[in-house]
Amino acid sequence: MIRVVLADDEALIRGAVAALLGLEPDLSIVGEAGDGPAAVELVAAHRPDVAVVDLQMPGMTGLEVAAEIVTVHPACAVVILTGHSRPALLRRALQSGARGFVPKGSPASVLADVIRRVHDGGRYVDPALAAEALLAPECPLTPRELDVLRLAGTDVPVATIARQAHLSTGTVRNYLAAVVAKLEVATRAEAVAMAEEQGWL
Repeated sequence: MIRVVLADDEALIRGAVAALLGLEPDLSIVGEAGDGPAAVELVAAHRPDVAVVDLQMPGMTGLEVAAEIVTVHPACAVVILTGHSRPALLRRALQSGARGFVPKGSPASVLADVIRRVHDGGRYVDPALAAEALLAPECPLTPRELDVLRLAGTDVPVATIARQAHLSTGTVRNYLAAVVAKLEVATRAEAVAMAEEQGWL
């Protein structure tokens, strides 16, 4: 029997997925969580074989949960469920230690098969998403530029960003100017919107 922990902040979706997976003769749902920290606690307590984790949850993102689970219980394979099929998110999910990446619109039978596959040591990435990832442009921003943009948001003062990043205000302005130029947008707000849409932040 494959023991599964399921984490999703939407109770209706979580309950439906749990009910459908519970119909599989070789799968057993041993815990359900509504946020990231609770998911990590459940994995530590129940030591499941597989954790199915929503990408967007309060407290910790699915990527942060995956990275934490790999640390506290490396024998547990993580499958990320997502409504966002951006290629950059796929790369980040795999880097976090996730072994599966499945769109939320997939049939329950597909998710069940993915759980079995990762439990057996394999990996699974939705084929359409994998094709998109191969064609997607790489992020043109450096890690430091991304850090500054992440702190910047759309209207955070430069002085505040500088304090948080331990940089001078002039250096922050230079980073933000470089970001705007590289992304070929007119404003910082447009840069943030583009980076979020691409899954770079």
